[in-house]
Amino acid sequence: MFFKNIIGQTAIKHRLIQSVKEGFIPHARLISGREGTGALPLALAYARYLHCTDRKEEDACGICPSCRKFNKYSHPDLHFVFPIINKKGSKDAFCDDFLPEWRKFIIETPYANLTDWLEKIAAENAQGLIYARESNDIMRKLNLKAYESDYKVMIIWLPEKMHETAANKLLKLLEEPPEKTIFLLVSEEPEMIITTIRSRAQMLNVPPIADEELTQALLEKQEIAPENINLAVRLAKGSYEKAVKIINSTKENEEYLDLFITIMRNSWKRDVLNMKAKADLFASMGRDRQKGFLAYAQRMIRENFLYRLQVPEINYMNRKEMEFSVNFYPYVSEKNVIDFMDELALAERHIESNVNPRMIFFDLSMKIAVLLKNNK
Repeated sequence: MFFKNIIGQTAIKHRLIQSVKEGFIPHARLISGREGTGALPLALAYARYLHCTDRKEEDACGICPSCRKFNKYSHPDLHFVFPIINKKGSKDAFCDDFLPEWRKFIIETPYANLTDWLEKIAAENAQGLIYARESNDIMRKLNLKAYESDYKVMIIWLPEKMHETAANKLLKLLEEPPEKTIFLLVSEEPEMIITTIRSRAQMLNVPPIADEELTQALLEKQEIAPENINLAVRLAKGSYEKAVKIINSTKENEEYLDLFITIMRNSWKRDVLNMKAKADLFASMGRDRQKGFLAYAQRMIRENFLYRLQVPEINYMNRKEMEFSVNFYPYVSEKNVIDFMDELALAERHIESNVNPRMIFFDLSMKIAVLLKNNK
């Protein structure tokens, strides 16, 4: 990752480059920003620039021995810590056990989030954590002398996922850092990091990517109609990762829209036989798609409620969704919108809790039948 590859964030890139030129290199930075805004890419580009032996005015050179190692993130003075899972049959998993997958992951998808990473390592339902035992490995690595560079750089991705014991040991390292060691903490939820760690790191807040810069990046990297790119940008709210997923889920969203329309029509007509048939279909979709549909349904209810205001700039629907909503929006009003959202959110929580999806869907359809009549 080079600074030139990062979408937008011009002021932050300039600030990081200038700090290196001026020799102001704090031993710890907390780079925080919502997923998809570029916090991890900024940390990777900054680490490359620090290690580069022939720095240019605005970026690393790309050809020195250090940069060539950074192309694969295999520089001996670059270390990573990130959430992991315990492999089956293993009691002592460490980040280094997942290093080949991690390097490939950040090369291919530097804007991706924790869910994407856990899918990459087949975590299934396991939660990613930075385990307490990882702290000993961090101390071991950083107490060694630098091999090739002036600095050892430790990038800790999502330190908010760090076990309390590991966090306390990290605090001691931040209080008395090993010589020539740079910590880059990359966080999406900095408020979840213990206060004493936050107070010892220089804060760098990464804002959402500007719409114009996000649009330009998508036009360059995605083959899709400008109309759909504009919608993705509006929905993503400054996150490149979210915008790409919205674009890639266009086909799936069309399926969700078809199901949403069918549910509403069946419930309006109180067509119990078709409600049961769709409940069977819902049960066959798989848990991730079931949750995806329920999240989509909540968005559609919200959009139809806002559609009543007739203010286009606050609506985030594509052409097909709008065509349906022209006739549907009168059925979502102040009388039932909160109940609609509550029932859909409850169904989503039940899916998370492994309740029978057929029962969830049929029960939801019956409740929607009542809510549709209660709109005046």
